[in-house]
Amino acid sequence: MIMRNRRAALAAIAGAASLALTLSACGQSSDGGSKDTSKDTKGATIGISMPTKSSERWINDGNNVVKDLESKGYKTKLAYGEDDPDQQVSQIENMITQGVKGLIIAAIDNKSMNNVLQQAADAHIPVISYDRLILGSKNVDYYASFDNSKVGELQGNYILQKLGLADGSKKGPFNIELFAGSNDDNNTKYFFGGAMKVLQPYIDKKQLVVKSGQTALNQVTTLRWDGGTAQKRMDDILTSAYKSARVDAVLSPYDGISIGILSSLKSDDYGSSSKPLPVVTGQDAELASVKSIIAGEQTQTVYKDTRQLAKVASNMVDAALKGKKPEVNDTKTYDNGTKVVPAYLLQPVSVDKTNYEKELVATGYYKDSDLK
Repeated sequence: MIMRNRRAALAAIAGAASLALTLSACGQSSDGGSKDTSKDTKGATIGISMPTKSSERWINDGNNVVKDLESKGYKTKLAYGEDDPDQQVSQIENMITQGVKGLIIAAIDNKSMNNVLQQAADAHIPVISYDRLILGSKNVDYYASFDNSKVGELQGNYILQKLGLADGSKKGPFNIELFAGSNDDNNTKYFFGGAMKVLQPYIDKKQLVVKSGQTALNQVTTLRWDGGTAQKRMDDILTSAYKSARVDAVLSPYDGISIGILSSLKSDDYGSSSKPLPVVTGQDAELASVKSIIAGEQTQTVYKDTRQLAKVASNMVDAALKGKKPEVNDTKTYDNGTKVVPAYLLQPVSVDKTNYEKELVATGYYKDSDLK
């Protein structure tokens, strides 16, 4: 009888130990509480990969994303690839090795990420493509950006309005030259496509004339969005096509490119009393270009509030890590060649001398003192 009781006691102890191991394996504590460690994101590190510090815009983006993630309790690793795709990939590989739990990537070369994003997927790291859509990879989870076609439409419509073509008060013809962004940035085709949707009918009717003859996207791209490259191309256009004619408008997709174009124009005596500067568009509302607009040089820029974009991206990675579905408002447009990437698109705003105070100063994007 004593032996039987002893065996029963041992069996009970073994059963209790087995149950404790089972509960532990399921993430439950022995006191009956539930602990789902898979959703515990407190103190997790998010990797942020930005293209370059040579653009004020990307510095602001990086800082804004860091600030928003840290306000949510995350740690961050921020790196800039300095317009070197190999360097950016290496930085992302290092982040994965160091154990980041999520990635927010603004790609330098949108087709160079396949292998490193597979590494991220193997490590169950969600990837948010930031502003520039990463192409050719199934391992892009979400896309945070602005309505990129709308950016181009705003630029094109602004040109038409300033020339008097939009309301029919002028018939032209006016001379226009076209610039586009980098050929390795997926946004380039959307910016240019949006602008040409507006401008092409006037080119077809010869109310707008491109004297250089360079109208195809592959003729007007600007590698790495570089202002110096744009300046050299504008120099060549002025020399070859405008010996006795005047440029009335330049479609520029980005403020850094606009500065290069304006440098070229001013070296050809544009901006003098006898030779006014043409209408020159831009994008990103960079400080130097806003000052240029106030000074009457660059005419317009497209303002994209990167503070809001940072919030969208950080909310996406936060939701993904917590097993929730991030908010999106576009599930059809952005096909990266392997999948349609769910996106959240913000709205851009056209800014010129008439409304910069309302859009940029009143919203706190810049202080009055920044613009002096």
